[in-house]
Amino acid sequence: MALADDFQALVDSLPDDWSDLELELRIRDVERYIDAALYLVQVNAQPLSYDEWHWRILVAHRFGHAAAAPVVHGTLRLIDEAGIDGELVLRDLRVGRAEVVQMWGRPESARQAFRQMRAQ
Repeated sequence: MALADDFQALVDSLPDDWSDLELELRIRDVERYIDAALYLVQVNAQPLSYDEWHWRILVAHRFGHAAAAPVVHGTLRLIDEAGIDGELVLRDLRVGRAEVVQMWGRPESARQAFRQMRAQ
């Protein structure tokens, strides 16, 4: 199965209130490490080990300091299209966290717009 398809299957299996997850990506061919790194810079992947040729990817659902899920999916699709074979493993998942937004001083219209946007 392709990396992008694995990622999409993983995201589809999660509950709707997941907030962020941590993935580990390992590539099988050492010769393709630099090629994969060129794609992974888009999602700010962090190298975990130069001996085993793998990265940590942080993914955010609706908010947070991580790469958005659609961007990670697109990046993995590019890696698949480049013919780089790898394995994706879920290392950590956080669910049920709520975004905290400072609303002091904002007009009521901004508060209503925010509530409506987050209710979807």
